Amino acid sequence: MLRTANRLVVPAAGRVTLDGVDIAALDPTALRRSIGYAIQAVGLFPHMTVARNIAVVPELLDWPRERIAARIDELLAMVDLDPERYRDRYPRDLSGGEAQRVGVARAIAARPRALLMDEPFGAVDAIARASLQDEILRIARSLATTVLFVTHDVDEALRLADRLVVMRAGRIVREDTPVAVLADPQDDYVRDLFGDEELRAFRLHRARRAPPA
Repeated sequence: MLRTANRLVVPAAGRVTLDGVDIAALDPTALRRSIGYAIQAVGLFPHMTVARNIAVVPELLDWPRERIAARIDELLAMVDLDPERYRDRYPRDLSGGEAQRVGVARAIAARPRALLMDEPFGAVDAIARASLQDEILRIARSLATTVLFVTHDVDEALRLADRLVVMRAGRIVREDTPVAVLADPQDDYVRDLFGDEELRAFRLHRARRAPPA
């Protein structure tokens, strides 16, 4: 599914649109440079510093050097990594959580309108995972970025999604808001997947509706 969004796989039927434009009408290279990517394996270039990793797409887009440098510092601060400490480090010098943060920063470096994420936090511990989830929510809202996020973690899906799509064997079996899916699974597979629907719905309502302290 993710690969159909950047034309690595051409669908046999139907179409994919980005900002209302059929991507089949777009130049594949330009399309892929306009989309951010974050994957479970992170995929940082080991021979490049953190700064160079983040700068990859802006450099391909011919951003001025000063703009790239400022963007690197802005993004490192955004993902809670001190630019002075991390700019010149190499991926081998990072923890799993730090590498994931750099991967997120690289994915949004050129301010993409769409971001594809394939289980991007699977390799980090629970504390780092929760922090990165918060970062994605904040970044997506502040940059008005559409995120297509693939996960096998039900709680992660409920926490992050505005629209939830449950797939089985390559087919959509349920699609709606998280609250609606919990309230009415409409399918035994979906019901089994989400387990104690009442408890999860209670937690979801509390998280989304409770007034700030």
